[in-house]
Amino acid sequence: MPFPIKTGLSIIVLLVALAGYFYQDSLGMHGPKIAILFLAPFMVVAMWIFPEVTRK
Repeated sequence: MPFPIKTGLSIIVLLVALAGYFYQDSLGMHGPKIAILFLAPFMVVAMWIFPEVTRK
């Protein structure tokens, strides 16, 4: 995946996670809020660490 696309996708994922975090907070749900807090950065890091699948 090209660098600009990966960067843009990372920013979008973090912004959606931030919105989800505040939405869950406004509902008073503590568990899903913490799950979003830990899973979103994990998803972004995994996208940068693991290579794409290429077929030969």
